[in-house]
Amino acid sequence: MKKLSLFIALLLICFGSKAQSGSPGKGNYQLASRFSPDKLEKLVFTTAVDPHWLKYSDRFWYEYETSDGKKWYIVDPASKSKKVMFDNAKLASEVTMVVKDPFDAQHLPIKNLKFTDDEKSILFEIISSVDEVKKDRKDKTDADSLQKKTFFFRYNLATERLEELKDHEKLKEKAKWASVSPDGAVVVFAKQYNLYWMDKANYEKALKDEKDSTIVEHQLTKDGVENYHYGDSRGETNVEREKNKDKRKPARILWSPDSKYFAMIRSDERKVKDLWVIHNTAKGRPELETYKYQMPGEKEAPIRELFVFDFAAKTSNKISTSAYKDQELSLWSAPELKKNRDDEDKPDLWLGTNDIFYFTRTSRDLKKVDVCQLDVKSGAVTPLIKEEFNTYVEVNRAGLVNGGKELIHWSERDGWGHFYLYDGAGNLKNRITSGPFHCEEIVGIDEKSRVLYFIANGREADEDPYLMHLYRVNFDGSGLTLLNSGNFDNSVSMNDANTYFVNTASTVNSVPASVLYNSKGRKVMELEKADLSRLMTTGYKFPEPFKVKADDGITDLYGVMYKPFNFDSTKTYPIIEYVYPGPQTEAVNKAFGYKMDRIDRLAQLGFIVVTVGNRGGHPARSKWYHTYGYGNLRDYGLADKKAAIEQLADRYSFIDIHRVGITGHSGGGFMSTAAMLVYPDFYKVAVSGAGNHENNIYNRWWSEKHHGVKEVVSAKGDTTFQYAIDKNPDLAKNLKGHLLLVTGDVDNNVHPANTIRMADALIKANKRFDFMLMPGQRHGFGDMTEYFFWLMGDYFTKHLLGDYSQPVDILEINREVPHTGGKKISSGKVASPEL
Repeated sequence: MKKLSLFIALLLICFGSKAQSGSPGKGNYQLASRFSPDKLEKLVFTTAVDPHWLKYSDRFWYEYETSDGKKWYIVDPASKSKKVMFDNAKLASEVTMVVKDPFDAQHLPIKNLKFTDDEKSILFEIISSVDEVKKDRKDKTDADSLQKKTFFFRYNLATERLEELKDHEKLKEKAKWASVSPDGAVVVFAKQYNLYWMDKANYEKALKDEKDSTIVEHQLTKDGVENYHYGDSRGETNVEREKNKDKRKPARILWSPDSKYFAMIRSDERKVKDLWVIHNTAKGRPELETYKYQMPGEKEAPIRELFVFDFAAKTSNKISTSAYKDQELSLWSAPELKKNRDDEDKPDLWLGTNDIFYFTRTSRDLKKVDVCQLDVKSGAVTPLIKEEFNTYVEVNRAGLVNGGKELIHWSERDGWGHFYLYDGAGNLKNRITSGPFHCEEIVGIDEKSRVLYFIANGREADEDPYLMHLYRVNFDGSGLTLLNSGNFDNSVSMNDANTYFVNTASTVNSVPASVLYNSKGRKVMELEKADLSRLMTTGYKFPEPFKVKADDGITDLYGVMYKPFNFDSTKTYPIIEYVYPGPQTEAVNKAFGYKMDRIDRLAQLGFIVVTVGNRGGHPARSKWYHTYGYGNLRDYGLADKKAAIEQLADRYSFIDIHRVGITGHSGGGFMSTAAMLVYPDFYKVAVSGAGNHENNIYNRWWSEKHHGVKEVVSAKGDTTFQYAIDKNPDLAKNLKGHLLLVTGDVDNNVHPANTIRMADALIKANKRFDFMLMPGQRHGFGDMTEYFFWLMGDYFTKHLLGDYSQPVDILEINREVPHTGGKKISSGKVASPEL
C-alpha cells in the first residue's frame, strides 16, 4: 500500500501534481477585481466607534457611516443615553436653503465638526459648489486664486436652531512647520538651518499668507549649518532643497507645560556618509536626492546632542549626556489628553513638569538603556533606571505619578513585558504585574485611587495570545482585573478621567462591535455593530484562524487562512504565504479588516493564501520568542514558514504541497527571496517587493538592533563596532523556481541597491528571473499599488496555475476608469493604498 501511494505521488509530481482536473485551471480575475480598494470603500463603511471626548464632561460624540449614510451621535455615559445630534433630513433641508446646493439626509457633507466651549452647540462647515477668490490673492488671475466657498454654521443642540456664521473666518490647520507653545503666545520653527520664532499675531498672518512681507520673525540660533542644523528637510531632492532653503521647516521640539522652556535633540550628521536616489520621472532633467544614511558597522555615526532653551532669556544650554560611544538620545513626550483632540493647536509637551523632564540614552549595541531625569535649571542629568540585556533592550514611555514622585516603568527584564513602580529617585518599590504574559502600553493612571489601566495580551487561557485586552491593577500589584472579556482583539479609547472607555471588539472572522464600559469593566451600553451587509452580498467569506507548531515541534504559531470566496473543497489549490518576518511585528491580522490586497484579494484568483507567525517575530510574546532570530537575521523564520505549510497540507486535502508560492514586502520581500534560495525545492514562485536583500546596506538602527553588532574595545580603550551578516545574494546559485523582484526607484528607506544587487548576483549565477522597477515610487509603491497587485497576481497565476491568458492591457484596471472625454468621475471616497 505504501509503495502504491509513493507511485501515485511520483506520478502527480511528474505530470504537474494537482494541476490536473479538480484544480482551478485559470485565474479568476473577475472575482479578484470585485474587491479592489475603490470598490471596497463602497461596501464597507465605519467599523469602529472613534470617540471625541468632551472637555468639561464625560460625554463624547462620534460619527458612524453605514450603507444608509452617515450619522452623528452624542453619548452621555452618566445617563446611559445615546442620541443623534440632529435630524439629518431637517438639517439637510436648512443647509440647502442657505448654501443653494442640494443635500439630503444620506448625503450631508459636514466637515470639521467640533463642540463650542460651553458644549451646548456644535460648529461645522459645508463646502459649496460656488467658486470664490481667495482672500490672500493679490493677482486674481492666478490659476490657484479660486477656491470653493465654505459656509460656516452653528447648531444649538437643545433648541435645534441652525445659524449661519456669515463673518466667520475659517481657521486654517496648524502649519506643518509650527511648534506652538502651550500658552499659544509663541511659535518656534526652523529656517536656513537655524531656529526662529514669531508671536501669535504674526503666526496668524502666516496662516493667511506664508509670503506676507509684514511678518516679523526673530532668529534664535546662529550656529546651524547644513547637516548640523535645527530643522528637517528629508524627502527633498537636491533641486527642491535649494529651492526651499529659505522656507520655514519644522523643528522637533518639546515644550515645558508653562511655555518657559523647550528641549530638542540636535544631530551632527556632517560625518555620516551620503546616500542617493535619482528621481528619473522628475519634470525636465532627472533630479538627484542626497541624504545622510548610516549603514551597519560604519564608524561615521551621527552625534546626538540634547539642548534646553530658556525662551524668555533667549539662551540655550547644551546638556552633558555622554555615557556610551555613538549613543542614541530620545526625549519622551507627554501623552496627549483625549479632550484636546479637536483643538487646532495642540502643543508638543515634554514628559515631566515645568522643572524636570525625562529622556533615554542607549548604547549603540542597544544592550544598555538608561532612563534619565534632567533638572532644567541646573542642567543636571540623573540616571534613574538602568536596563541591560544580552540581546537588545527596549523600553516604553514611563508613566508619571504626582509629577514624577513615582514612575511606572515598563521592562522585559524577566523575559516578559511588565510594569514596575519606582520612586522619584529611581528606587524600585515593587512589581506591579508579573507572569507569562505581555503588557503592552499604559492607557490611564488614576493617581488618587492608585490604579493603573493598561493593555496586555497572552494572559487569558484558551485564547490566541495576540488578542489585546484592557486591564486594571493597583499600584501594589493587587486587584488585577480584566475589563473587556471575550475571545476578541480589542481597541480601546479611555477618557482622561479614567471613568469610561469605548471598546471595539472583533476578530478576523467576526463583525466588529463597539461598546461603552465603565472603569470597572461593567457594560454601560452597546453603541454600534459594523454594517457588513453589502460586503456579504458579494459572496465575501471570513478567513479562518489556525494554529500550528513551529519547526521545533513545541512552539505554537498562529495564522490566518484566506480562501477563494467560491472555494470548492473537492478541488486542490496552490498555496501562497504572505510573509513579514518581524521582529517588530508579524503580518498576521487579528482584528477584522478589509484592506485585503495582498491576502484576501490575492486568494480570489484561485489560491489558498496564508499568513503565520514565526519564532523571532512579534514582540508581543516572550522576549525569547521575539529575539529568536538575533544573530541570524536572514534565515531565522524560514523553517517555521515551511513547517506551517507542511502541517496545513497534512491537515487539508485541498492544499497542493507541490505548488507553493511566497510573497512579501520590505522585510517580507527579503524573506520571500530568502525562502526561494534556502528551500529551493519547496518554494516554487516568489514575488518580492522592496526587499532589504543585503542588510549590510540597510539602515544601522534596524539591522544592528535585530541582528546584533559587536562592540570591540582595544587595549588603548578605543571602541569600534563590527558587523557581519548573511545576505540573500550569497545564495543566488540556489535559485530553481520563478522569482520576481520589484523595487521603487526612489525608495529612500530600503534603497533600490538592495534589489539591484540581488539581480546582479542572479545574473552572475546564470539564473532566469524577473525584475520590475516602479518609476517615481518610494518604499510603499504609492499610486502604483494597484498596478503592483495585478503584476503580482499575474505572476502567481502564470507560474502556479499555468494560466498565461492575460492580454497586454490590465483590463481589471481599465474597466474602472470612466470614459468621459477626460473628465474624472469621483465616488467621493479615496482609497488608502496598502503599504
